[in-house]
Amino acid sequence: MLIKARVRDVTLDTLLAGVLAAGALAAAVAWPGVRSLDPLGALLLAGAHVPLAWRRRRPGLALALVVAVALPYHLLQYQHHAAAPAEVFALFTFAVMGRRVRTVLFGTAALLLVCAVLFSMGASGRSGLEQIGVIEAIVGVVVGVQTWRVHRARLAAATERAERAERTREEEARRRVAEERLRIARDLHDLLAHSITVIGVRAGAAAHLVASGRPLDRAEIAGCLNEIAATCRDTRTELRATLQVLREAGDGAPGAVPPGAAGIAELVDAARESGLAAVLEERGAEREAPEVGIVAYRIVQEALTNVVKHARAGSVEVLLERAAGNLRITVADDGRGPAAPGGAGAGADAGAGTGAGFGIVGMTERARSVGGTVEAGPGPAGGFVVAAVLPLGAGDGTGGDRHARDQGAGRPADAR
Repeated sequence: MLIKARVRDVTLDTLLAGVLAAGALAAAVAWPGVRSLDPLGALLLAGAHVPLAWRRRRPGLALALVVAVALPYHLLQYQHHAAAPAEVFALFTFAVMGRRVRTVLFGTAALLLVCAVLFSMGASGRSGLEQIGVIEAIVGVVVGVQTWRVHRARLAAATERAERAERTREEEARRRVAEERLRIARDLHDLLAHSITVIGVRAGAAAHLVASGRPLDRAEIAGCLNEIAATCRDTRTELRATLQVLREAGDGAPGAVPPGAAGIAELVDAARESGLAAVLEERGAEREAPEVGIVAYRIVQEALTNVVKHARAGSVEVLLERAAGNLRITVADDGRGPAAPGGAGAGADAGAGTGAGFGIVGMTERARSVGGTVEAGPGPAGGFVVAAVLPLGAGDGTGGDRHARDQGAGRPADAR
């Protein structure tokens, strides 16, 4: 394809050179100058047009050959205007396709050379006016082409800046969309997983009461069903609030705000109602930043969800320790641990085995967003332990703004 394009360019330039040469010969015959056109002049004039066939492939060489052949033509006082189109065309091509500094220097050198040669001839009158016209043509071509090139360079630079800015905006938009999708995924996970787990536990308890064969305790069954109904109502309300914020209706209606670390006691109470011996212990009087409290709440919520869902534990301990500028969270259970299939956290929900869960991944991402860390693994005495360290102040993570938005994203479903 490239070879065909070059052949086509050479063919077109050859035709152009032939047309210009024919026109120049006709003009030199029709309007002779100081010296009438003879075979030598015709040969020089035609030869000055031959290099134009390679003007695009070798613009510098073509211009040099045109000047070298046209110079004796002018010295012999043939019709000067007849050769001017070929000279201007070669100079224009070189000015467009050559380097700018080289073009200016070469044009200036050509101008000085023409001036020196023509004025050394001592011509006057009409011949002097022709010499001035040639000089003006050279100066006009060089200045005009350089002005055009400067304008084209500025236009190209402006276009490139606009395209780069557009690409940057698109990349930023894609990044924001990815972050928002990740945030929505975490919110929905926190909102639904815990409530569905509680509903499943209470429904299982009710089914066990019915199938146990002992006399039915209507009050106990009604309590389980009422808890299921209450959890469904709360989940529906919170899901509606989350979707309302995600739509960004702009009506100013505040969404449900996650309670932060102060709501962890409710999570422990809910775990206790699910049949666990749940204990909450808090140490230290320092207070954490609101966004850190939200992260702490959701980490404990997810850890308790995993205990209820997977661990088959009898007890769980939640420790909140505020000291040395950090909030340390420990959730330890006495369940099966990560070794058993479906074990708490690492096995079933963290996705270490099957890759099906996102609980530990979500906790880690939330902790990182405020500059904290999360570690999860088997406890020293068995069971499973989730340990998180969060700075009491907003960390250096990139999720500060995201968690500020989380405050309007709706409270995840608590265990009821």
